Order: sequence, then structure tokens, then C-alpha cells
Amino acid sequence: MSIFSKRLIELRKLNKYTQRYMATLLDIKQSSYLRYENGTAEPTHANLVKLADALDVSTDYLLGRGEY
Repeated sequence: MSIFSKRLIELRKLNKYTQRYMATLLDIKQSSYLRYENGTAEPTHANLVKLADALDVSTDYLLGRGEY
């Protein structure tokens, strides 16, 4: 599992968000979001920014390139 996947799961749970909520926020199917968490797909740049904003972290943090 990639650092991105681990951090995505950790932050989603910390914020008490469901996978369905995250998918809705990104305007994608829940199964597509699940692939982000499984590490079998990567978000577009636009969705990466939306994820970072929703989870209140930087894109660099999500990608494992820095701290919050």
C-alpha cells in the first residue's frame, strides 16, 4: 500500500468521513474512490486538490512529500 493510500484512509477515518461521502465530494463513483484507497488508481490533479482541501492537508502531505 502506498503512502498516499495509507494517509488517505487515515485522514478519512480521522475526520469520520465515509467512502461514499468522499466519492460524492469528488463527483466520482464510490468504487472509483475505493481504488484510490486500495492503491490501484490515482486521482487526477483536480481531485487531488479537492481531497487535500476536504482533509485539510497539503497535496504534498497526501503524496508523502512533506508534513501537514
